[in-house]
Amino acid sequence: MPAFCHHLSEVLYQVLECVGVNPWVVEMRRQTFLHREAAKDVHYHQAGRDITTFYFGSQSEGTTTPGLQSDTDMLYTDNPVNIMYSWADWQQGKFNLLMVREEDTPPQHYLLQWIRSDVPLPVTHTDDPDFVTDSQGRVFYSNMAVVRGMAAVCGDHHLPHLRHGPSNSPSEDHDYVCAFYCKTSPAEIISWFTKMQHGFWPSQETLHAARMCGCFLVPAGCHGSVNEEIEWRITPNLIERLLMFSLNMVPIKSLVVLKMLKKQEFVKYITCENCKFTTFHCKTALFFTLNRTHPTVWTKNRLIECIVRCLQTILEFLNQGECPHFIVEGVDLFDGKLCRECQLRLEMAIQGMIQDDMHVLFHLQSDDLGQRLMALPHDVRPYPGDDVNAGICGKLSRDMFDQNLSHVTNVCHRLCNSEEADMITRLNNEINILESLEVNPSTTQYDKNYIKIFVKSLMSVKASVTSSSCIEAGLPLPQDIWELYGESLNTDVASSKLKLASMHYCRGEFRRAESVLSEVEFDLDDSVQPVCACGRKPYNEKLSETFCEYTVQNYSHEQLTKKLAFCVRFLREERFCAPLFLWYEMYRAVGDDIDQRRPSERKWMDWAVVDALPFMLYLQYLTYRGLGVRHRQMEAFHRLQDILTSWDNVSQLYHPETVLNLFGHCCELEGDVQKALKVYNASLRVQPRNNAANWHKQRLELLMNNYN
Repeated sequence: MPAFCHHLSEVLYQVLECVGVNPWVVEMRRQTFLHREAAKDVHYHQAGRDITTFYFGSQSEGTTTPGLQSDTDMLYTDNPVNIMYSWADWQQGKFNLLMVREEDTPPQHYLLQWIRSDVPLPVTHTDDPDFVTDSQGRVFYSNMAVVRGMAAVCGDHHLPHLRHGPSNSPSEDHDYVCAFYCKTSPAEIISWFTKMQHGFWPSQETLHAARMCGCFLVPAGCHGSVNEEIEWRITPNLIERLLMFSLNMVPIKSLVVLKMLKKQEFVKYITCENCKFTTFHCKTALFFTLNRTHPTVWTKNRLIECIVRCLQTILEFLNQGECPHFIVEGVDLFDGKLCRECQLRLEMAIQGMIQDDMHVLFHLQSDDLGQRLMALPHDVRPYPGDDVNAGICGKLSRDMFDQNLSHVTNVCHRLCNSEEADMITRLNNEINILESLEVNPSTTQYDKNYIKIFVKSLMSVKASVTSSSCIEAGLPLPQDIWELYGESLNTDVASSKLKLASMHYCRGEFRRAESVLSEVEFDLDDSVQPVCACGRKPYNEKLSETFCEYTVQNYSHEQLTKKLAFCVRFLREERFCAPLFLWYEMYRAVGDDIDQRRPSERKWMDWAVVDALPFMLYLQYLTYRGLGVRHRQMEAFHRLQDILTSWDNVSQLYHPETVLNLFGHCCELEGDVQKALKVYNASLRVQPRNNAANWHKQRLELLMNNYN
């Protein structure tokens, strides 16, 4: 390589640090998605479903940037299904499927034969449309069963059904793959372990761990095959993720640059319909290059050389007209993806890039990489403080907690709609299930961490429901209530504490309410990020810059809870812990409003839900009114009014109509009925249906008519 490539390598290395390809962000991406896997697994378990979820691909590996706009790949497995690689794997009482290969079965594919659950014998007859019976009387599970199932789910929720290979998804941004897990690696994968004994990479430790991974069977037949609708493709995703997690930053940066070249440059030469060069082709080239290249090459000042070596591996594949799978023997990854004509055009283009000493890098537009390269060394900041990295970390943190809240919402919705009368008993049952799962030997550490978070959230609801019941009955609160509140106060920076303050207010304990509210007010600074799981998005969904900067260096769950403010939610079962005015929010429907709700809204619109900061100010107004501290009461009034007179503030609220309603109530208490009516009308302009302002408007108009 030319001498200048060493300097350019270090410059490129630094530029990539600034756009999210650095140890900090890569690790946060991985931890975030492992946490999300655990969250989904626990959620499925709570719902009585034995499903395991995995996130694969660029987002979870940390091999992407904002400019690459990578989608999210999620694979989930139905654990009660037992995949048999041989008859020795049969299990009594299970839904058994035997992996079968015929002489004409394409590489990487298997048929799944249905085996009885009572005795290890084949099923010989069925009328189930999800199965196909061949001429020999064997019954095979069709991959179209997954397609039909997902299409039905999408239809029930009025969502589009998009199918790409094994993925069935309602969104272009997410790929959902239903798969079966096979704990025994088939012969095509076992042979790989022998071949890897003689390469530079992966290490023996990684290979040893990979032997424990097994593989998945995904619903994707070989295009054009006679048995396309009953073929299932084996895929070693767990091994691939293990390999990616073992890499240092130089191979990761090399792969990211390959993806940028693929997205902007390679695509110019692939003009045939249905042809494409994929990110998996890039990853495969990286794997082969790592295996063949001495570890001393993979250094910061040789980054350009490493990228060129990967491109030379791609050239080798293009020249021979075949791209082998790194792990699965006998597979050509160009088959059905890239025709020979496109291969030859791409081969010439890559040769030109290498001969031109990789000047193409200066023209890459993704993440302004080319401009950043030319701007160095003057305009590039160290990556921990870079705004791009801060934005990535902030979004990952917010999304992770948003998912946590969504799961709590789902559980509360299920409990509220249960036939069982006692809400506290139901909450205890949920908490007991979680705690028993936590001590299960098979539960992962990520699952245990998430369970602790989940239990705290449910304890907060239990404390409030129990308190509400006591207040309704005029009974004193038992001692264990205070323990419940104490254990649940750090779910976030505000919501649980605000519910405690609200409970004190409803009991007439204004001084105690004031004390809790003062603590919340101190914590709710500019670095705190609001989060809600109602399925809505604010008009202007903007992350706090201070919050984003904080997350770069503080991305543990414990640290992040100090900088997130969840919306405050009161179930109907908690109503006596909420100010009386909020009860209207629990019965906001007028006429046929309920029929107009979106599916996500049906989970929470029978509750009172409000953004944390406005609710704190509203509660302060009521509390200081109760204490007779007029100047503090009016201070809270004006601060709440300031939020609603600034579009920049209103546009970032999750529940602007509810906040307007609360301010309207403050206006009523100030004796300004006309202003209150204007505020309720403004609330209805924001949300005409399913808005408690309809009740308030009718109430005030009736009051004014009676007065006149």
